[in-house]
Amino acid sequence: MFGAGGGTSSYQEVEETDLVILWGSNAREAHPIFFHHALKGIRGGAKMYCVDPRRTSSAKFADLWLGLNVGTDIALANAMAREVIDAGLHNQTFIQHSTSGFDAYAASVEPYTLEVGQQITGVPAHAIKELAHAYATAETAQLMWTLGITEHHNAVDNVLALCNLALLTGHVGRWGSGLVPLRGQNNVQGGGDMGALPDKLPGFQNVADPAALAKFAALWGTEINPKPGLHLTLMFEAMERGEITAAYVIGENPADSEADVEHARKLLRGLDTLIVQDIFLTRTAELADVVFPASVGWAEAEGTVTSSERRVQRVRAAVSPPGQARSDVDIVCDLAEAMGVGLGPRNPEDAWDELRELSPMHAGMSWQRLEETGGLQWPCPDNDHPGTPFLHGWLWEADLGGRAPAPFSVVEHAGPKEALSNAFPYRLTTGRALDSYNTGVQSGEFDSPIRYGEALDINPADAADLGLTDGQRVKVSSPRGSVEMAVRIQPDIPVGLTFTTFHFPELVDTNVLTNDAWDRRSGTSEFKAAAIRIEPLGSQA
Repeated sequence: MFGAGGGTSSYQEVEETDLVILWGSNAREAHPIFFHHALKGIRGGAKMYCVDPRRTSSAKFADLWLGLNVGTDIALANAMAREVIDAGLHNQTFIQHSTSGFDAYAASVEPYTLEVGQQITGVPAHAIKELAHAYATAETAQLMWTLGITEHHNAVDNVLALCNLALLTGHVGRWGSGLVPLRGQNNVQGGGDMGALPDKLPGFQNVADPAALAKFAALWGTEINPKPGLHLTLMFEAMERGEITAAYVIGENPADSEADVEHARKLLRGLDTLIVQDIFLTRTAELADVVFPASVGWAEAEGTVTSSERRVQRVRAAVSPPGQARSDVDIVCDLAEAMGVGLGPRNPEDAWDELRELSPMHAGMSWQRLEETGGLQWPCPDNDHPGTPFLHGWLWEADLGGRAPAPFSVVEHAGPKEALSNAFPYRLTTGRALDSYNTGVQSGEFDSPIRYGEALDINPADAADLGLTDGQRVKVSSPRGSVEMAVRIQPDIPVGLTFTTFHFPELVDTNVLTNDAWDRRSGTSEFKAAAIRIEPLGSQA
């Protein structure tokens, strides 16, 4: 936040904070280890509020669940802000000292009264007021979110709306108060840190920064292209235009995970060359011209991972890779050498030392310190630095650490791109289940007594209107295609809303239905909001 590509807080803070807000996050199922930290905070006396269209298993632990309409997060955040300002609960000293743009922001949220907020979001006005006052008056508060905020066509604006609330109340830059985007997969944070972004070099250094480019060019012995690359969504658009004719896919399964997935598969099939490097023969690998069998990073390889709290930790090989599987580093380096290029050190410690030389925020994280401490949080600029438990403490310094004030952002409500209609009258949102993982490649081959997610969750009233019984097979259609699946009648899901997971594409090809409208700044598709039609098929699962 505010220029740093990571969450502001440590896991320990959620154990000690006074208030927890889970916004668009079913952490109990999607982030169960983190949720145990949150439960420690709740048992220690913290109040928890849950903002989610569904009454999830996480929401059942909350003091209050705010069941908003899908895609109305900005309206809710703005209504909360307007109430905080109207009640005089905003942190005026912090705002004056540490922020900019408050007047324009305050004017922008003025129309979002509690009544307007209720009308747009479906959340009762008294509940919006309670959450606004609880957040503003808490001594410390942790505001955390996941894909329920970011898998929308206005994902960046959603995040900015939450950042505004933290600036309004001073809940950032100090122990116990922060903004926490929980990462969706193991080492997602580490991937970004290492430069797996189209416009960044390792350490979140801008690819267009001449000084950074010169530093990398000197060490790597080659010029670095200063032009930002394409994110995944733009890659598929370039495939459609014929501008990308080959793809090298490492540890990703876009043939199952992309929105409007039939379109994505068509584009992958149309490539001249498709190379896949993975630990299993995924559906994407089945389309490939060449498949490189890779080792499992967390069990069969040496290296590091970085968590959502920016903590870099060592991982060590517990077993050897089976058969012809090899480490990702060896595969990539061998391929490069076959093409006449050397990529530098393969040994994990040597490669890490190279990173430390290039990335200031990792400079103090020696291999030995990572071994001895069990992990360090970036930024850690030198060997004597203890790591940084929370970010943006400069916001509370007299001179702001020489930085510019943190800006408020004016953001306006914009509902889902795909409106409901007579032809498609129900809203579909997607998410995760506790015992399964992403497209099921790593979790689908073992049995589980708590498994669910291959059915369509539907409210009892909607099921009655459609004449459906629990377990009955239905045809589910969106403007992009149709799938057949069973229904699961669920009282915890509101009328008009349906839910399913994407864990079982071989059984239910959910992403045939999902909407590929995407955010122009983040590149993320609107997986959380599709319009669907449900037609009974007559049989039961």
